[in-house]
Amino acid sequence: MSKSIEELKSLTTQIRRDILRMVHAVNSGHPGGSLGCTEFFTALYGKVMNYHLPFTMEGKNEDHFYLSNGHISPVYYSTLARFGFFPVEELSTFRKLDSRLQGHPTTHEGLPGIRIASGSLGQGLSVALGVAQGKKLDGDKSLVYSLHGDGELQEGQIWEALMYAAGKKVDNIISTIDYNGRQIDGDTDDVLTLGDLHAKLEAFGWIVLEEKNGNDLEAVIGILERAKAETGKEKPVAIILHTEMGYGVDYMMGSHAWHGKAPNDEQLETAFKQLYLEAPADY
Repeated sequence: MSKSIEELKSLTTQIRRDILRMVHAVNSGHPGGSLGCTEFFTALYGKVMNYHLPFTMEGKNEDHFYLSNGHISPVYYSTLARFGFFPVEELSTFRKLDSRLQGHPTTHEGLPGIRIASGSLGQGLSVALGVAQGKKLDGDKSLVYSLHGDGELQEGQIWEALMYAAGKKVDNIISTIDYNGRQIDGDTDDVLTLGDLHAKLEAFGWIVLEEKNGNDLEAVIGILERAKAETGKEKPVAIILHTEMGYGVDYMMGSHAWHGKAPNDEQLETAFKQLYLEAPADY
């Protein structure tokens, strides 16, 4: 059943609670980027993407999503669970021995929703392009979505893939860049600036859309729907989505410090007070 905007907004809060609890339980993981991308995942799986359950690896005649920056697995796992791919209770096994929910997504344990192992940055766009071309060969008119970190764009393979996509007119792909301006070693501009990313992507032959309010659920839904309308025009489509790392937890915002650090007991309690739900559906 389709959820209302208000229901989806409440779900983003629940997903953020999931993220924090998961990384806290094992004192390991990447909460910053996960919290920043929650609206994107909720919009994608809650309103925009066409997919079917139960999950099948082939996913013929349905949209696919590929997470390239696999370290933000907590938001991915929570979203999949909350949208019915696997039991919510399984989130409590995150990063534990024999868990299907590894720190970076893997396929060998057969976790529903996961089609590639990811985490080695720079590879996801190449995979997504291969799937997009495969769908065209199969006469499958579905779309392929991918997500990338802005720091990930410092990888050379990304730019080869960007050039390939335009050169081969792969127009059934929508690639979103989580542009939060931060990466593990500091601000992206300090580590290796991306310069005028919008102009660069256009110069590589992509249709480029940009959304400044990447933590506004309705704005994210809107930009994804606009992107869908731009597919099929013999050009790949990119979205530059401006988000805030650690969004929703005040002490995590405005810094790269929480890229890969878990909150302690006191910090978790503080965060939960900020992310309170009237009727929490906690596992």
